[in-house]
Amino acid sequence: MEKTNSTLDEQRIEFSNRKFLATPYAGIIVWLIIGIAGLILPVRATVWVLFIGTGSIVYLALFISKFTGENFLDKSKPKNEFDNLFMFTVGQAVLVYSISIPFFIIDYTSLPMTIGILTGLMWLPFHGLLNIGSESFIQLSELY
Repeated sequence: MEKTNSTLDEQRIEFSNRKFLATPYAGIIVWLIIGIAGLILPVRATVWVLFIGTGSIVYLALFISKFTGENFLDKSKPKNEFDNLFMFTVGQAVLVYSISIPFFIIDYTSLPMTIGILTGLMWLPFHGLLNIGSESFIQLSELY
């Protein structure tokens, strides 16, 4: 990746104009599988499906990105500071596993909540990067 000389505003606009299809598609596929597993599998198996499924969303998104034209692994794209910032939000969300796993060991029914918090910690800053404030508020208000 080559470093770009554009301003942060130009980089944010470029970042905002991307498709952003691969990761939501991967999430839909995985959460559909998790939902079906929750209906038909015993709790012990569903827990494994939840952990493995949420951990595999990023890899499925990498694969799907080749078909959506996003191609996350393309090294020839110019470097954008918002890509780095988004990766920090992903890292932050993954660190929540250090809370969710011990909490899950104490009470297995807490797992969907902690995984939900984990994914929210990644996507709320993403909406901020795109300057989408009202949609985030609506999504949060629907939880209550």
